[in-house]
Amino acid sequence: MNIATKITGLPALTTDLLQSEGCLVDNLFADLWKSMGMNALVSKVGFSKRSGTPITELVYVLTLWVWLKKDTIGMFARESLHYFTTAEKDALYSTLNREDLNWRKLNLQTAVKTIKQMPVSQSTKAFVLDDSIKIRHGKKMPGVSSHFDHTLGRSVMGQQVLNLGYSCEHGFVPLDSEIFVSKVKAQGLYEDFKDARSIVGKRYLQAQQLTKPQMAKSMMARAIRGGVNAEFLLADAWFGTKAMLRSTEDLSLTAIVRMKKSKLKYRLTTYKNEQEVVRDLDLKELYKQTVRKKWQKILGQPYQCKVLDVQLNLAGSKKEPEQWRNVRLLFVRGNTELEKKETGKHDWAVFLSTDINLEPEKILEIYALRWAVEVYFKEAKQHLGFLKEQSTHYAAYIASIHLVAIRFCLLISAKQSTGSSGFSEVRSSLSHNLRDINYATRLWQVFKAVITGALNELKDLLGEAVTLVMETIEEHINCFFVQALQLDPKTLRLEYQ
Repeated sequence: MNIATKITGLPALTTDLLQSEGCLVDNLFADLWKSMGMNALVSKVGFSKRSGTPITELVYVLTLWVWLKKDTIGMFARESLHYFTTAEKDALYSTLNREDLNWRKLNLQTAVKTIKQMPVSQSTKAFVLDDSIKIRHGKKMPGVSSHFDHTLGRSVMGQQVLNLGYSCEHGFVPLDSEIFVSKVKAQGLYEDFKDARSIVGKRYLQAQQLTKPQMAKSMMARAIRGGVNAEFLLADAWFGTKAMLRSTEDLSLTAIVRMKKSKLKYRLTTYKNEQEVVRDLDLKELYKQTVRKKWQKILGQPYQCKVLDVQLNLAGSKKEPEQWRNVRLLFVRGNTELEKKETGKHDWAVFLSTDINLEPEKILEIYALRWAVEVYFKEAKQHLGFLKEQSTHYAAYIASIHLVAIRFCLLISAKQSTGSSGFSEVRSSLSHNLRDINYATRLWQVFKAVITGALNELKDLLGEAVTLVMETIEEHINCFFVQALQLDPKTLRLEYQ
């Protein structure tokens, strides 16, 4: 059995902030909240409260509590709440459970403001689509259903959250989130909505009735209307469907997505003896007949590729008129397991681009931006309170997924505008993580040449250790690309199956 490639750990962006000596996170957060104009944004999106503690104060505390080393709102309320507000714990839960608050709009407005703070450049701008599952077993939790977790290779009970983000060389910004409820073992409401026509009531129906491609299209359209400009949509193989490709076409986006090795047919046109030959083949058939043993080297990367320009019928069913579109398939393979001398027959992946003019190197460079969403989900689950609010009201789950995004946006804003020492390490860590992807491909060959030249001068002193040093560096760089491009054996096997 082949051992999966060891993937380097994703960094935490919050840990340094919490552990920084002399860092008073509440003071830093208060300054950041003010500089971002969050109180004005909260009022602008329609948050209001007739009496008692102002709604802006409650939203501030709900956003802050996870950074004070508290595992739950209850623990925070018992130990620290009185330092920040005169409100009681019940006021926080009442805010979370409100059905009329438009957390999605606050999330988007905060994201737009964060993006505007980023440096103006001509870098690639992309929407990134991905989902993550929070495993949950509570019988009183609405929105919990059965989902197949491809990282575990089995079905689990939990809440699946679909996320749309914006990614460029300057950072990743979460734009929107939605809970997707499957048809399998779905748990209903523990308590009825006060008003089924409320914002949360409507979102609960959408979570049950809409497919993920339908959700994704609505999220992208909403982001575009909100002022977010992107050129591409990046998504892994679980979103490589006709429905998603139709959505990107409708929204004038270029899709770069991984494709499953399914029975989906692609039309390949070739010429034999000046006669046109048209064949409809799936990816496995295309690989056997036109790709195998015809690999070409990708400049500057440890992979081989084969490009095929084909046509794909985007019609949703046989009853609909055919909608043939030209697409570019990029087959990629690489020896991702160091103990193997040859690449396995299943160790190849396929990227689809709706722009047939993109070169292989550019397709992989752009797709690598998708890796930033993995950083976001890791940070969300470990440090930003992803679905940790203790409530059985569906409104609290909606609030939670958007509060996580708002917290992340505040970290990005700190990276862009705050010069205080408390945020300096976070700024450095975040900047390096997201920029490395773009520059690694183009700079690695330069670095390698410089390092090789330096080591050659030390060869008399180091002896055979020079070769070991270069092999170790090469191994780490290869692992980086494997992680960013999802070329690890486990992912490839799942796609093949």
